Amino acid sequence: MPAGRPTTYTIELADLFCERIANGESMRSIGRDADMPALSTIFKWLREHKQFSDQYAIAKEESAEAWADDIVDIADNQVGNPLVVDDKPMLDSEGRPIMVVDGPAVNHARLRVDSRKWAASKLKPKKYGDKVTTEHAVTDELASLLASIDGTSVGLPNDNKD
Repeated sequence: MPAGRPTTYTIELADLFCERIANGESMRSIGRDADMPALSTIFKWLREHKQFSDQYAIAKEESAEAWADDIVDIADNQVGNPLVVDDKPMLDSEGRPIMVVDGPAVNHARLRVDSRKWAASKLKPKKYGDKVTTEHAVTDELASLLASIDGTSVGLPNDNKD
């Protein structure tokens, strides 16, 4: 087996990379793995291999789903630290660790949730982005302009013609 990071493009390595992206890992964290290509190699593959570029784009969209799942997990399970007495975790009557929730832990969880919400909204804006509505209104000035063009009177909803 050759020493060092892989640099030769293979479908198997591309599949593994994209699977990890789809599961919510970042390019940077995958790039830290000595068995995976360096970021510079991945960027080169994205430029040179259309199939990989397309596969990566789909995997990034899929990662929004993993991050949405993370949000629930963080909110339900990852706020706080186990209560430790004499270097032993304290357990409740069912054998689960008793958790201590403090301000910094809550703020850290909030930051993690907000970061994932933002990323998911950018990767899948139709599903996780803000709803955008557009309202159309006719101003007095526009009504007058339209009336002058077609020669009719255009009434606005707020006109008081008593």
